[in-house]
Amino acid sequence: MDARTGALTMDRTGPLRLAQWLALAVPGGLLLGALGSQHIGGLNPCEMCYWQRWPHMAAVALAGLSFLLPRQTRALVLLAALAIAASGAIGVFHAGVEQGWWEGLTTCSTVASGANSDELLKNILATPLIRCDQIQWSFLGLSMAAWNAVISLFSAGAILWLSRKR
Repeated sequence: MDARTGALTMDRTGPLRLAQWLALAVPGGLLLGALGSQHIGGLNPCEMCYWQRWPHMAAVALAGLSFLLPRQTRALVLLAALAIAASGAIGVFHAGVEQGWWEGLTTCSTVASGANSDELLKNILATPLIRCDQIQWSFLGLSMAAWNAVISLFSAGAILWLSRKR
């Protein structure tokens, strides 16, 4: 609020604005990385990989709304941070499954579609079976799920910390 006029103003700088941009950029970047590794790099995602994407999509939407609704900026940024943290938590679970620390899904999943039963069977047989307990790619000893967990949880913490500062 502007002390002179009493009007509600949006701070264009400062910790909340940085939190707002992080809440948009981090999940957006992680989604682009996941989609790039899938469509350009040829890495097929498993079911838990898809689970990690949904909270990031929600975070991007919430952070985007925070730019359009200045009165709700802090609340929307906090919700985006929680969504990012949720993706990080799923990443921790997925990384644990990959390392064999605990059991993950007990059934395999694949996506196949067809107009009739013959086409569906043909598509099922041609669709690769992607296991959630197999690491397809790693860097510095961490899988994509583990990197998602590290980046997401660190970023969510930073966003929450920045959002509390005045």
